[in-house]
Amino acid sequence: MIVVLAGGVGAARFIEGLVRIVAEPEITVVGNTGDDATLHGLHVSPDLDTVTYTLAGAANPETGWGLAGDSFRTMEALERYRLPTWFRLGDRDLATHLFRTVRLAAGAALSEVTAEIAEAWGLRFRLVPMSDDAVRTRLRLAGGGEVDFQEYFVRLRHQVAVESIDYRGAASAFPAPGVVAALAAAEAIVLAPSNPLLSIAPILAVPGIGEVLARRRERVVAVSPIVAGRALKGPADHLLAELGHESSAVGVAQLLSPYVGRLVIDRADAVLGGRVSAVGVDAVVADTVMRTPEVAAELARVALSSVAGQP
Repeated sequence: MIVVLAGGVGAARFIEGLVRIVAEPEITVVGNTGDDATLHGLHVSPDLDTVTYTLAGAANPETGWGLAGDSFRTMEALERYRLPTWFRLGDRDLATHLFRTVRLAAGAALSEVTAEIAEAWGLRFRLVPMSDDAVRTRLRLAGGGEVDFQEYFVRLRHQVAVESIDYRGAASAFPAPGVVAALAAAEAIVLAPSNPLLSIAPILAVPGIGEVLARRRERVVAVSPIVAGRALKGPADHLLAELGHESSAVGVAQLLSPYVGRLVIDRADAVLGGRVSAVGVDAVVADTVMRTPEVAAELARVALSSVAGQP
């Protein structure tokens, strides 16, 4: 079994490649829910939905999130009532959030609802949230004030400096059912190319998850989301710098070194391999820019090969 710790768009593209080389029933994806939010009374799980829609072949190819060809008439109608619509929920996308909210209100756990949604979209791998408990990523801004992830990422377009991050609720959360057992039994554990501070760290903050990764470190490989000092998507590069980390594959290695034995870095960063190794993480060089599913499949193959035969 292969376990993937996943954020949103980058992780979804990696999983697209992974399912080309590993049978889907052999894959468990643990999704970040620190990005979850309540919008217009609905429980929205952006990272879980991005993985679902992408692997179902239904995601918007231009953005990587939301549904292809979706309309936004509901958002346009809400503007009449002067409600905030900076987070654009598509009309067909709303059905997913309505279903999730109704099921949660009926007493179902988030992991149960996530499995039901995945089945409805025809996914054959297991998709599970990191926890059934509420964990919310909160960011304290350098200029004062605190916002949740979606306000920072969408409303403010991640153009404001961040002073600190709090994974609120993580300390008292429990891993979702089966997560720790899957990690303990996995042949390989992959930290997909996702923001290490906003997508991977919230998962690791749930007690029990980081601990099992640390114990199985030689079976854990991460893919750096930073290439030549830049994030391919999102604010990972400048967020690393704002919080005192090096904005490079080396900075990613330093952050993840307690949990991963190997880091796949892009060919553009091959010169950094020695510095990555110096922090106790083996550097593996490959093409990490997933321009096509074929490139993503080769990246997944390299990542899995790097931990093959490890104790």
